[in-house]
Amino acid sequence: MALPRAHLPPLKRRAQRHEWQGVLIRIGIALGLIMLAFSLLWLDRGGLRDNVDGQLSFSDILYFTMITVTTVGYGDIVPVTERARLIDAFLITPIRVFLWLIFLGTAFEFLFKRGWENWRMKNIQRQLRNHIVIAGFGHSGRKAMEELLAGGTAIKDIVVIDCDEEAIETAREAGAATIRGDASRDEILAAVHVERASTVIVSAGRDDTSVLVVLTARHLAPDARIAVAVRNADNESLARQAGADVVVNPVSFAGLLLATSSHGAHVADYIADLVTTEGKVALRERLARADEVGRPLKDVCRGLAVRLHRGTEVHSPWDLAADRIEQGDLILEIVPTASA
Repeated sequence: MALPRAHLPPLKRRAQRHEWQGVLIRIGIALGLIMLAFSLLWLDRGGLRDNVDGQLSFSDILYFTMITVTTVGYGDIVPVTERARLIDAFLITPIRVFLWLIFLGTAFEFLFKRGWENWRMKNIQRQLRNHIVIAGFGHSGRKAMEELLAGGTAIKDIVVIDCDEEAIETAREAGAATIRGDASRDEILAAVHVERASTVIVSAGRDDTSVLVVLTARHLAPDARIAVAVRNADNESLARQAGADVVVNPVSFAGLLLATSSHGAHVADYIADLVTTEGKVALRERLARADEVGRPLKDVCRGLAVRLHRGTEVHSPWDLAADRIEQGDLILEIVPTASA
């Protein structure tokens, strides 16, 4: 069951600079301007007059500096010479203006801008539809996002979940909406509206965590397509039982690529070309069209038909079942990419 909206953790999107870094820069600039103003007034203290006791001490100049750069003064200490008044008009006044701009800019960023950003992200959170959730932004998750973007997926349609702040910051810098937390928890997946997602890609780093994420995601999103990466072959069946539609074993796949090198120098290259969007050919899965029903599989594809999926059955182009396409069949074909 989805959590009440008020309890959903907020999404975040790309920030231009780390918040504390920006604060420290502003503090440094403000202190530098105050020190500059103090130095100018101290060097020209002979042009000032104290209307209280007639003496100007170090603390008097420090007090006059702070009052002058933040307000227009109280009249207890005033410039009396022409040079002192010119310094106040052309040097101290610009410093005062810059300081106020820093104060107002900081207030805008931490009050108005943050409030606006929170409202905007909540609005994005409400409007998430047919998006792709990447649970785990390690090496595999980052590569998955790169391939999605290269394949034409908009960055606004990708949401990243991870427990590591550095990984979250990397995804945020790329422009994706992010949420820091454990993807195996109901409230985190509910926050990204996994029930409305088209695809959930799980690469949590540990097989037990990945299977738990799949189990939670399938519970919340019965209709979403879930793909998971597992490293131990014994856990592939567990991942499928948990609800994964696609189970990928990177270790086994790497071994298969290495083994194909014994069958020819270019076999592995071609397989790698198939699975990346930057190659000259690509695998595409689609539903059979109405005008293709009744025709042989090998005669209907723009590229090269390699498989026919009919319910739970899988047929190659040479099987008798592939000589007649039926309504509802899924066709897997190799087609040229835009680069070809």
